[in-house]
Amino acid sequence: MNVLITGGAGFIGSHLAERCLREQWNVSVLDDLSTGAMANIAPLRAYQNFSFKFGSVFDSELVAELVDQCDLVVHLAAAVGVRLIIESPVRTIETNVHGTEVVLRAAARKRKRVMLASTSEVYGKNEQFPSHEAADLVLGPSTIGRWSYACSKLLDEFLGIAYWREKQVPVNVVRFFNTVGPRQTGQYGMVVPTFVRQALLGEPLTVFGSGKQTRCFGYVGDVVEALIRLARTADVVGQVINIGNDEEISILQLAQLVIELTGSDSDIQFVPYAEAYGPGFEDTVRRVPSVAKLETLLGYRPRTSIRQVLRLVAEQMQPNFERREAESTT
Repeated sequence: MNVLITGGAGFIGSHLAERCLREQWNVSVLDDLSTGAMANIAPLRAYQNFSFKFGSVFDSELVAELVDQCDLVVHLAAAVGVRLIIESPVRTIETNVHGTEVVLRAAARKRKRVMLASTSEVYGKNEQFPSHEAADLVLGPSTIGRWSYACSKLLDEFLGIAYWREKQVPVNVVRFFNTVGPRQTGQYGMVVPTFVRQALLGEPLTVFGSGKQTRCFGYVGDVVEALIRLARTADVVGQVINIGNDEEISILQLAQLVIELTGSDSDIQFVPYAEAYGPGFEDTVRRVPSVAKLETLLGYRPRTSIRQVLRLVAEQMQPNFERREAESTT
């Protein structure tokens, strides 16, 4: 299989590219490195069946050329992270909506299959849990910046399904629920790498709000396994599918668990949302996926526990901090 991964130098994309190569598929990555990193894919460049193109999904000619050469497009290129979304709403909307439009137009020419990445954020304020794919989506007002991300990704979903219904482009949508694991950066507000970094440095773990808000964290290896299985499954076209782990934990409990597993002496510091993200920020109290559809379709569900994931993240980050500490003392 020939696979094109947009945003393939990013966190999820690089793990997916690595797994596709293990499947002996031909892998092309398109990334502008705005949030991705060459370090994520550097080991993959030794493979003859791997290629990297530095460029933007806004470049319609380049995207068309790459799409023509593939059997499947996994469209991961997007604005990521709460902090980036709050600070750069124009970039968020344009990247998510226009980039998806370019990819779908290119795929439509030869009806290439597209796996379109979306997010649990589209469920918005819906308080029926767990969140099912057919549930109503309840977003906040347009004057609250954080909802621009959810709205832009929801528009991507509508556009993808419309291309399937009107132009017979084989599209399916996957909604990720807080994917975490090694290589993820805390640069844009991701909580797990941020907590682990703070704990390893002996800094206070900054919990925004009360810490009572709960999330579910899916291990990137499990998410990639689900994507590989979906790529092999033809009868998911036109469908929306949650991908995540339904093990629920509060952010305060997450901070406490990070401190325990790293053996850190760090304290926990509570930071008001207004201080972290500016006035008017809205957060969701819970985020819990239903993975029943995923399990029915694939006979598979993510099961790696958050405790196991935190150990893996800490094991990856610890040597970096030890090396920096050694360098600073020489």
